[in-house]
Amino acid sequence: MISRSAVPPESGTDDARSADTQQAANDRRRTLENARSNVSAVINEDSDTETPSLKLAKKYLSLGGRRRSKIDDNITDVRQWDEDPPEAERFWKDRVETLSKDERKQVEDFLPTINTP
Repeated sequence: MISRSAVPPESGTDDARSADTQQAANDRRRTLENARSNVSAVINEDSDTETPSLKLAKKYLSLGGRRRSKIDDNITDVRQWDEDPPEAERFWKDRVETLSKDERKQVEDFLPTINTP
């Protein structure tokens, strides 16, 4: 004789998954496909998936920008030992320094760190 409990199985257990509906299975499959697509886009450097802060950091670096970030205990500081080329300096002053503190930190987090060769 099989005894049945009135208490539903705990979410995430094998018992709960065995009672999944077709909709839940479809949702999991769709989520997995989306995750694979996102990973593929990043690997292929699909620019549609880049954040504005990443785009700004990449543009600055492509102009020859030499600033480096120092991240310690989640505090980001930017160091600059060598002078930037004029175009990179102008870009930094016009496009990065004018951002809010939080937005600027996001750009700075994408710069190479002082520990990067």
